[in-house]
Amino acid sequence: MVQMIASFFSLYLATVLLLVGSGLFNTYMGLRLTAESVSELWVGSLIAIYYLGLVFGARIGHKIIIQVGHIRAYAATAAIVTITILVLALVNNLWAWLGFRFLAGIAMVTQFMVIESWLNEQTENAQRGRVFGFYMICSSCGTVLGQLSLTLFPSLNYEPLIFAAMCSALCLVPVALTRRMHPTIQVPAPIHAKYYLARVPMSLIILFVAGMVTGAFYGLAPVFALKQGLNNSEVAVFLAASVAAGLLAQWPLGWLADRVNRAGMIRLCALILALSTIPLWGWWAIPYWGLVVFSCILGALQFTLYPLGAAFANDNVDPDRRVGLSAILYMVYGMGACVGPMFAGLLMRELHPEVYFVFVSGCAFVLVAVIRPQQVTGANLSEDAPTHFVPMSDSLQSSNIVASLDPRVDVESDVSFETPPEEMPAGALPPDPDEAVGAGAGLEETASAVASAAPGSVTSVAAEMDALGADAPESALPRSVAPEVVIGAAAPESALPRSTAPEAATSGSVASGSTGTATTAADASDAADTASNTASRKRSHQSDSEPSIGPNQKPDPAIG
Repeated sequence: MVQMIASFFSLYLATVLLLVGSGLFNTYMGLRLTAESVSELWVGSLIAIYYLGLVFGARIGHKIIIQVGHIRAYAATAAIVTITILVLALVNNLWAWLGFRFLAGIAMVTQFMVIESWLNEQTENAQRGRVFGFYMICSSCGTVLGQLSLTLFPSLNYEPLIFAAMCSALCLVPVALTRRMHPTIQVPAPIHAKYYLARVPMSLIILFVAGMVTGAFYGLAPVFALKQGLNNSEVAVFLAASVAAGLLAQWPLGWLADRVNRAGMIRLCALILALSTIPLWGWWAIPYWGLVVFSCILGALQFTLYPLGAAFANDNVDPDRRVGLSAILYMVYGMGACVGPMFAGLLMRELHPEVYFVFVSGCAFVLVAVIRPQQVTGANLSEDAPTHFVPMSDSLQSSNIVASLDPRVDVESDVSFETPPEEMPAGALPPDPDEAVGAGAGLEETASAVASAAPGSVTSVAAEMDALGADAPESALPRSVAPEVVIGAAAPESALPRSTAPEAATSGSVASGSTGTATTAADASDAADTASNTASRKRSHQSDSEPSIGPNQKPDPAIG
C-alpha cells in the first residue's frame, strides 16, 4: 500500500490541492453573496452552472488534450481556474460571474481528466481497486480540508480568494515536475441512452435525485447555516462534518449493501433521510452542536446514495458495458446537480431559508415512492451480481475517466463503444469482433481487400495517399489501405487475425512513428506492403507529443 501511494503521490497531491481550493471557494461564494443580501436563486444558479461546466466540459477538455498534450492542457486549464477565482475580486457583475464559473467548470474537469488518465494508464489490474479507493479518499479529504480552511479567514474579504488561487496554482507543481510518461489519448465512447434506460431506469432516477440533493448542499447549505446565526467558521465545520460523515459511512453501509437487497436498502436510507430533515424545517431553534450532529446524520445518508445507486446499476448491466454505464451515471448525476441548486434556491427565495431541508425531504420522499423492491424483476441481472460495493466520493468534481479504475469494470473486454443489439436498426446484424475493431474494419478484412485489388488499383491507392499529403486526416484516406490506417499503430491483440502471431504484429506497431507494418498472412501480396508503407509514412508526420491510442487501451467514458 505504501509503495502504491508513493508511486502516485504527485497525482494524489494535485487532487487534494485542486479540491481544497474548489471546496473553499464554493463555500466562500455562498457566504459572501448571502452577506451582501444576494438572493438564494443567484447562489444556486452560480453553483449549478459550475456543475454544468463540469458535466459538459469533458468533450472540450478531450479536444484540448488531443491538440496540445496532457501536461500543457493541465497547465493551461490550471491557469484559467486561477484567473476565474482572482477576477471575482475585481468584478461584481453576477452575470459575468456566471460565465466565469462555467469556464472554471470546463477547466477543472480537464484537469481531472489529465490526472485520472495517468492513474488509469499506469495502474496494474491487480491494483485498480486500491488506487481507485485511495483516489476517492483524497477527493473527499480535499473537499473536507477546503471547508475547514475557511476557518482561517474570519472575514469574507479578498483573502480566501487569494488562498484558493494559491491552491489552484500549487496543483501545477507536482504534475509539471512529474517524470511519468504521457498517458495515451483515449477515444470517447458514445452513450447509448436507450440501452441503459431500458436496463437501469430505477438507478438513473436514484442518481438524478442524489445529484439534486448533493448539488443543493454545496451551494445552499452554507446559506441555510449562516441564516441560522452561525458564523463563518461554524458554517465551515457544519459542512465539513457532513462530507466527512458521508465518507466514513460508506464502509459500514457498503458492507451491509453486499448482504441485503440493495433496492430495499436504498429505499430505507431515503426514508431515514426524509424523516431526519423534518426537525430542520424551522419548527425549533437548534443549537450549533445539534446542527453539527444533524449534519453528520444527513451526510452519512445523502452522500452514500451515489455509490449505492451505482452498485445497484452495475448489478443489472452486462460486465462488458460498464464503462458506458459509468458515463451515463456521471451525466445523470451531474444534471441533477445542475437542477437541484436552482430549484432549491427558488424555493428559499420565495418562502424561507428553512425550505432548503423541506426540499431535501421532498427529494428523499420521491425515492421512497419510486424505489420499490417488488418492481425489481431480476430479468437483467448480470452474471456477477451482486457486484461488490465500491466506496466513492460525491463524484461531482471529477471526470468520467475515473470509471476505468473501478474494479467492477474490465477495460480489456469492455465494448461500450459498440452499438448494443437493442439499438441497432431492424435487420442489421451485430458487428463481428473478428472483422471490426471500434469504428474501423479488422485486419483480415482490410488486408484481403488490398490483396484482392488489381495491381493498377493498388498503385492508385498509394498515389492518392501521396496526393493527400502527410498531414491529411486519417478519415480522408482510402478505406482499402493497410490496417494501421484504420485501427492505429497499436492495435490490441484481440483485433489480430487468428492466423497472425501476436509477436509479429506487436513488433510492427510500437509507436506512432513506427514504419513497420502488421502483416496478416502469407496471402497478403506485395501490393498490401506498398499501401501499408505509404500509410506508415503518412503517420510518421503526426505529432509525437503523445501517442494516439495505446496498447490494450479502451475508449474512455467521455460524455457524448
